[in-house]
Amino acid sequence: MTVNIGFIGVGGMAEAHIGKLLQIDHAHIAAVHDINRERCAEMADKYGAAAYDSAERLIASGTIDALFVCTPPFARGDIEEQAARKGVHLLVEKPVGLDMNEVRRKERAIRDGGIINTSGYCLRYMDIVFKAKSYLADKQIDLVMSYRFGGMPDVRWWRMMEMSGGQLVEQSTHQLDLIRYLAGEFKDVQAIHEQRSLRKIDPEATAYDVGTVSFTLRSGAIGNITSTCLANYVGRGGIEFFGSDFYLSIDGADLRIVDDGQDMTIKSSTDFYLEQDKAFVEAVRTGRQELLLGDYAEAARTLAVTLAANESAASRQPVALPDDEEEGAAC
Repeated sequence: MTVNIGFIGVGGMAEAHIGKLLQIDHAHIAAVHDINRERCAEMADKYGAAAYDSAERLIASGTIDALFVCTPPFARGDIEEQAARKGVHLLVEKPVGLDMNEVRRKERAIRDGGIINTSGYCLRYMDIVFKAKSYLADKQIDLVMSYRFGGMPDVRWWRMMEMSGGQLVEQSTHQLDLIRYLAGEFKDVQAIHEQRSLRKIDPEATAYDVGTVSFTLRSGAIGNITSTCLANYVGRGGIEFFGSDFYLSIDGADLRIVDDGQDMTIKSSTDFYLEQDKAFVEAVRTGRQELLLGDYAEAARTLAVTLAANESAASRQPVALPDDEEEGAAC
């Protein structure tokens, strides 16, 4: 079975996915839409896809089996719900939204539609993350330290809090998602976000440029995640896990494990974007949701933590996360 794939939003992230899909058996780029008509036509011509002048027409065309949603988070509308109603399978890039009520509504529609679904948390597909998850399965994690330092994307919407959600929602969400994946759910967060130099670049910017979040996990472990988008001379992202009988870190593509019997470092050999897209295509082709390392609902839980941190930064107060039962009731 060939999986005919559509794209809504064909910027750099979409083209990165397309490059991987071209390497995958059974994947065919069938249709594209972007509000930038020139870009849409260029991508359609480059990859032999049909260009559509609206998301609605692409989804209703009957020409696609699966859809990659690669628009910025403020520009999603009801794309996911339309796709779910049509039985079109979904990979929705992170973050999956900026408003939890809207995201929960989409989550229900996706679940009710019975479609294969996932999100863009690609780091879960790294071989070293698989090794880390296996190692940590029987460990008591006591402290988690995480960071994401780098430059700022050259798109204005990213600097606007109401359009991007800020760096934690947009970038450091990858590290935060791995904390959830490897160490369990968050109990509460307390954040400080500040503007230090961003207004020199854009006087009207509303996002922060430095931020730190302290948190407690439901396991009892505590931790911190610190971010800046103004680190123009260094870029790195990682997580460190500390226990009384071990240390484990994921620093970019390197996994280090230290305990009484070893001190080893393993470098990832995985193209995690390719592995994620292969898993999605195969899940759609075979109808096996279990091939994917996270669904839309998982992405919604990660988003909830990042939005709670934004709420905490605004109020200067800690914010508690709902437990699984409360989340289930909300859905």
